[in-house]
Amino acid sequence: MTGKMLFQGAGLLALLNLPFAQAMPREYTPTTTFSAAESITPAVVPQTNVTSHGPYTGPAATTTGALSTSVVASAIPARPPAPGSFNYTADGKLHGPEPAPYTPNGGTGTNGSAPVYRVQSDYDYQSLALALYQEWLELDLFHWGLAKFSSRQFQASGIDAKDRFLIEHMADQETGHATLLANMLGAQAPKQCTYNYPVSNVREFLDFNQKLTRWGEAGVYGFLPHLDSGPAAQLLLQSVAIEARQQLIFRQLGGQFPMPEWHAVGIPQSWAWTLLAPYISSCPSNQTRLVWQNFPALYVLNQPNPARINASDAWNETTGGWSNSLSTNNISSSQLCFNATDKTLDCSPAITQNRSIPLSYPGRQVFLHWDNPGQLVGPNNSYVTSTRVRQPIYAAWVSQLNVTYSPLLDISQRDRTAYTFQPNASTWDHDPAINGTMFLALTDRRINVTPYNVSQINPHVAALAVYQAG
Repeated sequence: MTGKMLFQGAGLLALLNLPFAQAMPREYTPTTTFSAAESITPAVVPQTNVTSHGPYTGPAATTTGALSTSVVASAIPARPPAPGSFNYTADGKLHGPEPAPYTPNGGTGTNGSAPVYRVQSDYDYQSLALALYQEWLELDLFHWGLAKFSSRQFQASGIDAKDRFLIEHMADQETGHATLLANMLGAQAPKQCTYNYPVSNVREFLDFNQKLTRWGEAGVYGFLPHLDSGPAAQLLLQSVAIEARQQLIFRQLGGQFPMPEWHAVGIPQSWAWTLLAPYISSCPSNQTRLVWQNFPALYVLNQPNPARINASDAWNETTGGWSNSLSTNNISSSQLCFNATDKTLDCSPAITQNRSIPLSYPGRQVFLHWDNPGQLVGPNNSYVTSTRVRQPIYAAWVSQLNVTYSPLLDISQRDRTAYTFQPNASTWDHDPAINGTMFLALTDRRINVTPYNVSQINPHVAALAVYQAG
């Protein structure tokens, strides 16, 4: 194996016997091992068991709001495609000389230059720092749930010792993800925080996990192709592929069909941070701050409840806004799908479930309520929810490759309530666009966006929620 690779952080610096505090880009020569002898393994990032959980009760933060510098414009203007975007003739033939045998002309980062696995811009740093906040929370959440609920409580929800070991293994995976991101960010990478989870039983734990891992996955998909560092994007891609499998596993443990959608959705960083921040209680005083916006919470008053036999027959059965994760408090035993003896209605943990009553459906009336901006959220209550929208008039359903709008009806600006109807839209023939664990935003305009430029919708978002369409 030849060539040199640059990597910033503690992981590979451990091979050079350097402490994390001295983390700087260093030259590292990879080797190929042909013997069975154990090789030196890079250390994981330092971590501790978080012992405090619950809402933030400390003093008011001295610094509030997102990280900011001089702002050039109120929004990034929409422009036509870049010059030359349609020049290439896609006819299956080769149109340029091959730089090497069996190698087509073109591509980014293919000229033989050694990859540098570190952030290359503010955009890179802030995006990877957001992802690290997510990984730290997941690492703690998975451990917390295993410690919070007894083996008997897990067993009563159909989760046996092998399933609990799988959750423990997924927590261990987060150690690797956090180490990778911390290495690429360097010594100022965000550290572990304390957290507050909207969970009171095993079923709620599983549902919150499947929603959390969905916005963690979707948030990375949203920014991954825009990173200035292609090498950093490559390593993060190899981590988010595991995140996606975790989301699938938690859906299976919650008795839901593992992957009803045909395409995974991508969302802007500010959406991922909006959904994550309310569950972070406090962080170290010198913690790296983020630039991303926190939108007000959107409450889906009749959010489909996967714990019910008839999931759509729900009213105020969530643990709050933003995630809108399920609550089982007001569901009778006879209405819990876990107790159903009819296998077409059952939602026990399984590789797959085919429930005869869908969680949601086109034409369903969806009742909504949203918060005013100006609420303190996130670490140490130091971030402030904000929006430029005075009154939303559309619901934007963001799923798979689509953003589909439906009008808000019976809008009450005083009470901040409205309703809409779930659209009947498809991504492809036989593929309902609105499906799975997806995202719902209220907007004041119908902005035409696609997965690559979905962040252009941000100036028009009034409130944000996770919607459980399937």
